[in-house]
Amino acid sequence: MVQSPTRDSARPPAPRTAPAPTIAVSGLALSRGGRRLFEGLDVTLAPGDALTVLGANGAGKTSLLRALAGLLRPDAGAIVATGPSGPEHLPEICHCVAHHDALRNGLTVTENLAFLAGLLGAAGGLSIADALRMLGVARLAGLPAGVLSAGQRRRASLARLLVAPRPVWLLDEPTTALDSDAQATLVELIGVHRAQGGIVVVATHAGLALPAARRLALGRAGAAA
Repeated sequence: MVQSPTRDSARPPAPRTAPAPTIAVSGLALSRGGRRLFEGLDVTLAPGDALTVLGANGAGKTSLLRALAGLLRPDAGAIVATGPSGPEHLPEICHCVAHHDALRNGLTVTENLAFLAGLLGAAGGLSIADALRMLGVARLAGLPAGVLSAGQRRRASLARLLVAPRPVWLLDEPTTALDSDAQATLVELIGVHRAQGGIVVVATHAGLALPAARRLALGRAGAAA
């Protein structure tokens, strides 16, 4: 098992989250700025699945994640989430961690995560201290976010996944500014999340070594494999 980069005490237990619903994307078409990014996209994700979305700049990786999060209206097609009890509203059960880390510079790391936990709900989540320890940035808890390096900000931003558990993770270039140890920790956390029935969709240029992950290449003909 890969250990956290700065494991300073016994590792806390993983956060508890409900299994994800099945997500069915059918006939999806997206455009930005009057340019069609892709169309006819079909993919189904079941609990425990991971999807790596690859493609050059402008291929539509970020737009796809925004559509899944309910932040971008598709030109055509449908995104349907179905749980054991019926349809679910996908935007309410997903984390979308994008390029902008949503950290307020004037607040400490702890204050930022406390705000996000209050906004998103923290049932079943780790304490802020435990989440930061798992990401290797416990010593930064009392510092203003504005003084953190790019890598430290990314780790602090990813801590929200543990503080406010949600079954679907939408991660846009999550390894940006992370060193190799932090990337390994992220892969481990994704593995734990999937083992609990969570779904992870990762948009990336470089790829991320996720076991048994499916791949979707945007910008050329092809479907998820």
